[in-house]
Amino acid sequence: MKFAVAGGTGLIGSKIVETLAKDGHEAIPHARSTGVDLLTGEGLVAALAGADVVIDATQSPTADDASADFFRTATANLLTAAEAAGVQHAVLLSIVGVDRVPDLGYYRAKVLQEQLFKAGAVHYSVVRATQFFEYIEDIMSWTTEGDTVRLPSTSLQPIAAADAARAVADIAAGAPLHGVRDVAGPDVFPLDELGTITLGARGNGRTILTDDNAGPFASASGDALTATDGTQIAPTHYRDWLAA
Repeated sequence: MKFAVAGGTGLIGSKIVETLAKDGHEAIPHARSTGVDLLTGEGLVAALAGADVVIDATQSPTADDASADFFRTATANLLTAAEAAGVQHAVLLSIVGVDRVPDLGYYRAKVLQEQLFKAGAVHYSVVRATQFFEYIEDIMSWTTEGDTVRLPSTSLQPIAAADAARAVADIAAGAPLHGVRDVAGPDVFPLDELGTITLGARGNGRTILTDDNAGPFASASGDALTATDGTQIAPTHYRDWLAA
């Protein structure tokens, strides 16, 4: 099968491309750096020519309310081009709990993007993944002041990007779900504890201070960002990933 992967040069997109290639498929990464611009539509016709499946692993360049405009335009252009090219399956990578944290502008924008996929003419699947292991240190950097990292006790169930890529690749190679599949890591951690584990493994001397008002994840309550019944649980544990 031939796959076109929008956002295919990024962290998760490149792993999706790699996974599909290992499975024997033709997987082509597309991004601005390869001459494809979802906002203008430049390069889309050529990118989708002959593709059986298109995977959208793009991210908005901003995380504020402007991200809704990005996804509205980019998704409309991608799906219009996919329909015109005769693509049979459109797969969206989204976020677990995206519809349970309405105070986050980026999450509201991702809900909009999901709605566009569901309303489009191309058969679709939505794969929601939890936060990637690879982003934990970035999350910590948002609320670092000197040697102190302020983190809320929000529950997260992070996943290795490689495991998320495997889930996306498997679903993309199968029949369209016409629905949503969640995938998450095997372990749930309070974010402040996750920070402590990470700093310890890295030998970093910074101090974690629990602050339930710190950072964007403070907006998520209870188990909003963790697995629910029916979630596909990935095999890789965070501590094992850190050790490796």
